[in-house]
Amino acid sequence: MMCYYIRTHASLGQSQHMKITLLKPEDYTRSPWKNGGGILTDITGAHRADSPVKDWDSLLWRFASTPIVTPGPFSYMPGIDRLQMVVKGRGLVLKSPMQEFDEREPFTTVRFTGELEIVTALEQGPVEVVNLMARRGAAEIELAALREPGERPLSAGTHLVYAVSGDCSLRLNSEDILVPDGSTLKVELTEASGLALVSGLAVLASIQPVG
Repeated sequence: MMCYYIRTHASLGQSQHMKITLLKPEDYTRSPWKNGGGILTDITGAHRADSPVKDWDSLLWRFASTPIVTPGPFSYMPGIDRLQMVVKGRGLVLKSPMQEFDEREPFTTVRFTGELEIVTALEQGPVEVVNLMARRGAAEIELAALREPGERPLSAGTHLVYAVSGDCSLRLNSEDILVPDGSTLKVELTEASGLALVSGLAVLASIQPVG
């Protein structure tokens, strides 16, 4: 794991701080799904500081990837908001008693609550997905694919750039950064900043603490 700080000078004499950490695949951990039906690759996350145990009950947010190789039920996660995106394969549909969530096309973001009863349908075989989860009321979350070169604003908070297929080249406040295949750039901002995708394919997960 590589961690460093960058200081850049903003207008009107103000200074802007950001903390940047490069998370490599060997830094990730593995854990079972909440219902035991599969294995998550935990990329990064946060838990309540006052909790002696880092478990589902103390979870504030989590960014993870996982394969879905057979149809089956999702874990019951009361109080958790979820975002999901297929990054490998295609043809995934999430079915609940009230509605379907269409992830047939890769890099489509769907949002649902952890209380919802969901069963997966795999129309074209196994897939791999990324999940961004947050405890309701603790954080606001967004999940987007970065597929075309271009700039986008980043608000204060935590942002994760996951290189899902090959190396990814970024520019962050005029700093050029290479994110190796399978690695994740964790950017913690105290003020708004700007991010540009120069080349490659990535997923951007954004977490803004509430309060």
